[in-house]
Amino acid sequence: AKRKYIPKMVSGDFIGAVAMTEPGAGSDLQGMRTSAEDKGDHFLVNGSKTFITNGYLSDVVVVAVKTDPAKGAKGISLVLIDKDMKGFSKGKPFEKVGLHAQDTCELFFEDVKVPKENLLGKLGEGFKYLMTELAQERLVVALAAVALGEYMLASTVEYVKQRKAFNKSISEFQNTRFKLAEMTAALEQGRIYCDHLVQLHNSKLVDPAMASAAKYNMTELQCKVADECVQLHGGYGYMWEYGVARAYADARVQRIYAGTNEIMKELIARKILK
Repeated sequence: AKRKYIPKMVSGDFIGAVAMTEPGAGSDLQGMRTSAEDKGDHFLVNGSKTFITNGYLSDVVVVAVKTDPAKGAKGISLVLIDKDMKGFSKGKPFEKVGLHAQDTCELFFEDVKVPKENLLGKLGEGFKYLMTELAQERLVVALAAVALGEYMLASTVEYVKQRKAFNKSISEFQNTRFKLAEMTAALEQGRIYCDHLVQLHNSKLVDPAMASAAKYNMTELQCKVADECVQLHGGYGYMWEYGVARAYADARVQRIYAGTNEIMKELIARKILK
């Protein structure tokens, strides 16, 4: 399976997706219902997934399935499902509030025969694999949050220098200056914090709670910066042609996907109280 898919994914010929979330199971991964029944030489997969990034364009999908429903988290495995497998279908891409360039859709599995060699890793280890890799995903989300916050701030600094009100630049008003100062201070701290975690991650020293803290803090900050920057743009900040308007719409989902921020706080608390 690795020889079949990885070279094409590296070259860009194949687009990959990871399918965890279901219509009735989001942050609660253990509540998933998509099943993979052992049929000897193959698994028979049935169920559906939703909100899957790259879902519509995907050529191969890593699908989280229940191989032993009685075992909870220890009954979850990962299988590779190819777009050409019979019984695998895709829904129309969702019309989202933001992230319009990103394809997100539902996936459906009806008696999909998946060869045994398409099992990723070991049987029943899927939940552990996901938890290990989700820390990196959450760190990536945190870094994106900081970068987008910096972009919005830079755009706003340029705007307030040019925009005039009451016969002077709005950059001369104390409210504008203080808001820019607050956002700059917070983003500088966030950048240093995230860069530090990247260094730790490269040494395999970041634990899930650290990544959760970064994801939680930085996405909350991103949304706050987005709101302040739209406000400083005034009416123009609500117009789609302005970058801050699009960044405002894109920011909101960051607090939801890759594990909701409520789940992030729960993971941080578990480490504190362990």
